[in-house]
Amino acid sequence: MGFHEVRFPANLSFGSVGGPERRTEIVTLANGFEERNTPWAHSRRRYDAGVGLRSLDDVEALIAFFEARRGQMFGFRWKDWADYKSCPASKLPGPQDQPIGQGDGVTTAFTLRKTYVSGGQDYARPVLKPVAGTVRVAVAGDPKVEGVEYVVDPATGVVSFAVAPDLGTAVTAGFEFDVPVRFDTDRIQTSVASFQAGDVPNVPVVELRL
Repeated sequence: MGFHEVRFPANLSFGSVGGPERRTEIVTLANGFEERNTPWAHSRRRYDAGVGLRSLDDVEALIAFFEARRGQMFGFRWKDWADYKSCPASKLPGPQDQPIGQGDGVTTAFTLRKTYVSGGQDYARPVLKPVAGTVRVAVAGDPKVEGVEYVVDPATGVVSFAVAPDLGTAVTAGFEFDVPVRFDTDRIQTSVASFQAGDVPNVPVVELRL
């Protein structure tokens, strides 16, 4: 699958609308009860990149980005301004924000993830596109040094330790991250006159499964 490790201009994604979607299959039984099932283990996010456009220069930047991606052909990074940190939006990522695994004395590679908790239930979302330079890692609460004790692959979200964490130790991390997406259309229609009057193009973007 073709993917370009480049982020859609963050100033254009700011103000866009979108968020996670789930697929739930519901069957209503003869007695009125329901059976619900989902074929998706993970949610999928959709956005509208057109809403963030504010000027004709923005339109030009969008078209250049669209053409360089060949429309739907190549994926790219997207900053979801509503959810791009391992911590609350008002705070800075710290090395103990999110649990990403437990040491067994053998495993050296751990994939970043963000866990959403509500009402006693939780969902662990894989984080495959961390922002380079923002990942902080700790083992048993002890912060580690990037480049010496561990390295991060920003293209996969895998943290690799030089020495495997000891058995039973908690491995945690804090980070900023992007969403891997592609354009969900092969056509962009713009009008200079209508845009100056307040109209914006519809530019759907959809999350990729990697």
